[in-house]
Amino acid sequence: MLTIRRGNERGYADHGWLESYHSFSFAGYHDPQHVHFSVLRVINEDRVAPGQGFGQHGHRDMEIFSYVLSGELAHRDTLGNGSAIGPGRVQIMTTGTGVEHSEFNHSDSQPVHFLQIWLFPRARGLEPRYAEKDFHDADKRGRLCLILSPDGRDGSLSLAQDAFIHAALIDGEERAELALEAGRQAYVHVAQGSLTVNGERLAPGDAVMLTQESRVTLEDGDGAEVLVFDLPVLAAG
Repeated sequence: MLTIRRGNERGYADHGWLESYHSFSFAGYHDPQHVHFSVLRVINEDRVAPGQGFGQHGHRDMEIFSYVLSGELAHRDTLGNGSAIGPGRVQIMTTGTGVEHSEFNHSDSQPVHFLQIWLFPRARGLEPRYAEKDFHDADKRGRLCLILSPDGRDGSLSLAQDAFIHAALIDGEERAELALEAGRQAYVHVAQGSLTVNGERLAPGDAVMLTQESRVTLEDGDGAEVLVFDLPVLAAG
């Protein structure tokens, strides 16, 4: 079964220096029909004005990663990490027992456009950690590139959850497929461009939730950049 969520159905906030779309309930936006999907808790599409950003603040018991689409995002945290992250570079932070960090637009002239994504961890009270890595366009061109996984397989970054997250760039006749095992489901988010997912046409900001499906098929792309989340089916109750 496919359930489509159009980009214009998401929550929206304009703070002047920050323009943000919320795929799931977040801050002042609450939608009881879209609180989370499996262990996926937050997808915020953020645009931050030059020289602006999020001051130091804390997180606990969440897996948080950023995926930059354009511009550069500067990160600093209380674990001692500090860097500027551009397109293709993924950062992952296990907040566990507690981490404070700040995120700012690294440029004083250009906006930064990125996705901030949270997942529930496999357990509470994990030891905090941070990692980042480049995933080049060539790794994602016409194929699903694994960027995050529970065990860091195939060169991916490790994530403290039973989730496999892929990124892909799909254009023209390029086609990519992901088989879904029993007990798994998928969430596909279109970051940029458009494409067809299992026969359904999706535009920028659109998403589709796939339950009781055996595979995810990406094709007919027009400048498409997508994230595909292979997630567990959670037990009821």
